[in-house]
Amino acid sequence: MNSERAHELQSQFDPAMYELLKTIGSPAELRALERRHLSRLAEELRAYIIESVSQTGGHLSSNLGTVELTIALHYVFNTPHDRLVWDVGHQTYAHKILTGRREGMARLRMHGGISGFPRRAESEYDTFGTAHSSTSISAALGMAQAAKLRGETRRAVAIIGDGAMSAGMAFEAMNNAGVTDTDLLVVLNDNDMSISRPVGGLNKYLARLLSGGLYGAARKASEAVLGKVPQLWELAKRVEEHAKGMVVPSTMFEEFGFNYIGPIDGHDLDSLIPTLKNIGELKGPQFLHVVTKKGQGYKLAEADPVLYHGVSKFKPDAGIIGGKLGGKPSYTQVFGDWLCDMAALDKRLVGITPAMCEGSGLVRFAREYPERYFDVGIAEQHALTFAAGLACEGMKPVVAIYSTFLQRAYDQLIHDVAIQNLPVVFALDRAGLVGADGATHNGAFDLAYLRCIPNLTVMAPADENECRQMLYTAFQMNAPAAVRYPRGIGPGAEVHKKMQALPLGVGELRRKGAKVAILAFGSMLTPALEAAEELDATVANMRFVKPLDETLVKQLAQDHDLLVTVEEGSVMGGAGSAVAECLAGAGLARQLLHLGLPDRFVDHGDTAVLLSEVGLDKAGLLAAIRSRLAL
Repeated sequence: MNSERAHELQSQFDPAMYELLKTIGSPAELRALERRHLSRLAEELRAYIIESVSQTGGHLSSNLGTVELTIALHYVFNTPHDRLVWDVGHQTYAHKILTGRREGMARLRMHGGISGFPRRAESEYDTFGTAHSSTSISAALGMAQAAKLRGETRRAVAIIGDGAMSAGMAFEAMNNAGVTDTDLLVVLNDNDMSISRPVGGLNKYLARLLSGGLYGAARKASEAVLGKVPQLWELAKRVEEHAKGMVVPSTMFEEFGFNYIGPIDGHDLDSLIPTLKNIGELKGPQFLHVVTKKGQGYKLAEADPVLYHGVSKFKPDAGIIGGKLGGKPSYTQVFGDWLCDMAALDKRLVGITPAMCEGSGLVRFAREYPERYFDVGIAEQHALTFAAGLACEGMKPVVAIYSTFLQRAYDQLIHDVAIQNLPVVFALDRAGLVGADGATHNGAFDLAYLRCIPNLTVMAPADENECRQMLYTAFQMNAPAAVRYPRGIGPGAEVHKKMQALPLGVGELRRKGAKVAILAFGSMLTPALEAAEELDATVANMRFVKPLDETLVKQLAQDHDLLVTVEEGSVMGGAGSAVAECLAGAGLARQLLHLGLPDRFVDHGDTAVLLSEVGLDKAGLLAAIRSRLAL
């Protein structure tokens, strides 16, 4: 880092830098500013975001790209009377700061602090809770229709990134909105990015049009009209790049029934503000195409917006410094290594991800096996049916997907994969509590919603090596199977290079004790073993949620007074429920204690703190079991 750059950053975070920003506690105060002060406000706001996120972690590059757009939207529209709906929501830090939560950024995504995403309970300016993609147009259309039905005059604005535009839900909403006369504005924040690099036909659409016959024909028509007036034709040629944007990209969106406007520079307030004001006077569905740059204003993030998409704490002058925590591989890394090793052994293996290459650990696989790597974009439903089609033709697809995102493709999981009993492996990352991302990203429900599906095997590894062996076990099956594993690192087990299939539906005894038997599923084995030492309890590593090791369950029920099931998933309908069903079916009446995630949405915060809060650490298990024994 050269001295000039270091000086630049040092001055950037001088407390005096925020003198104007500190005067803005609400959008009303923003709208009271003279236009000439807005550029200065944008500089301060961008610097404040960099400084804040460097101290707390969070989403960075996406938020730096929407500073001017956020200012312009709140400056032009009468928020919160006019509704802003942010897609995904990882681009809303500027929005939060300008709507009275500037000081709250110090505890961003921390336990008891503000969320990293819009939340209705947090602010009246957060009109719709988001964190998964492609919902904004549907929600904003609903708000616009509600205003019309109630006779209210208000504007509903959906701000959606082009990555989110790859999901079918966005087009379903546009298809509906285009035949209405509601006052809906869709702002396409076109930053040529989603989370991973953008893929698919939509991203290539504009480039193809601009180089194809349609634009050529339009250009010839313009020349025929304007060529007769040399001055006008010369002017038209000088603004040809703008003319391309104004004429050609509108084709698709106008076919949906929208009035297309753009593209315009999303970092130019002198373009954004008058354009938004003019649109505010128009009736019916409007579509504004805004071009922004992820990481804008912070050179390191501009150079690598994927790396700076979601960050931990870092020093702004040095940037992100790589390295593994404690040298331990994460579960995601264990999966990524297994995928490459398995691909080397079996040419039928293909890897599929819905736009989460980095997050799901597919970077190495994509590099080493590009012909067998498929990033289908933010399209979870398509990902599963695509995998089903591959499986029909003898391939062995592995779908790498977050637990919370698999929820979006539940019908495809049942209808297209399970009913046909197709050999698709589901590698479910982020199972259980995920920490700072909170309720929208917690993998709380997969055990409950998976175990009720016929033909599907469900496994939960207790450590890193078991994760590798379970993935191998799932791949060897000629039926659908899911392996669910948590975010981050595990207990630190040695990962064996050799792969060996586990006996299907068979758990293992890890500790023999008396009176109390703890049946641990997945990540809960470690705290169960710790608690068992003080209780002199038996501990079983159940491994399989489906098929459940019923023989082991019945044996433990006969030899112990109390059976305790522990899972990092919803208690209702989860693995503990499977144990209860097993005992009921066998006519065995035993004391049961089910421990897991409660019947509420667990908020964001440090994972260890959250596990303690819901009683899934050693102290929580001891307290719950001792309380039951005392009855």
